[in-house]
Amino acid sequence: MKNLRTRRTIRRYSDRPVDDGLLGRLIDEATRTQTMGNLQLYSVVITRSQEMKEQLAPAHFNQPMVTQAPVVLTVCADFNRTSQWARCRQAEPGYDNFLSFLNAATDALLYTQTLCCRLDEKGLGYCFLGTTLYQPMRIIEILGLPKLVMPVATLTIGWPDENPPQSDRLPLKALIHNEMYQEYTPQLIDQFYEYKESLPENKHFVEINNKQTLAQVFTDIRYTRSDNEAMSQGLLDALRHQGFL
Repeated sequence: MKNLRTRRTIRRYSDRPVDDGLLGRLIDEATRTQTMGNLQLYSVVITRSQEMKEQLAPAHFNQPMVTQAPVVLTVCADFNRTSQWARCRQAEPGYDNFLSFLNAATDALLYTQTLCCRLDEKGLGYCFLGTTLYQPMRIIEILGLPKLVMPVATLTIGWPDENPPQSDRLPLKALIHNEMYQEYTPQLIDQFYEYKESLPENKHFVEINNKQTLAQVFTDIRYTRSDNEAMSQGLLDALRHQGFL
């Protein structure tokens, strides 16, 4: 049994199947997470077929775990179900707006994290794909998501076939602000990022990308301004298409 202190991102999975009963039980147990107004503003699309996984893969930049994992879960911010319930009960919903998307997205992400904890406890491996919001229209079209339903998180799930090292984390004091937010001085930045920047794998990362600092790898290669702006526009277009803007 694993916990947060030992968790690792798993990208390679064994051929051992993920039992429907086990997965369903974990998905159900995770519904006890916090939710706005007790409305559970999320839905989960379970993808098991190889054909559907291959359709989803390009939306996640063809990361191999999308097609190799036994299960892919797409967690959606969902105000469609609540709106349909309201209309069926002589109530007029007003959830076609950005605030409603943020509320539903918060519900969906809280749910996703709780589910991840349950997966850890059962020994299942998973990878949280940060690409879900990069090309959301592809996912919307493939999964047939209606208005007021927006993909916000994807998990690839299976029994681990690797035991990778844990990723580094910043020291706790880098994250904590007592009473009021305290600005980060250059001296504090040096202190808080010293360990991360000293790791051999991160030094190698800088070297192979022909950069001077690790920060430049992130700003100039991994998460560039042009990419961020283009994908932001795609996200806004998807939110309009889904009726949240």
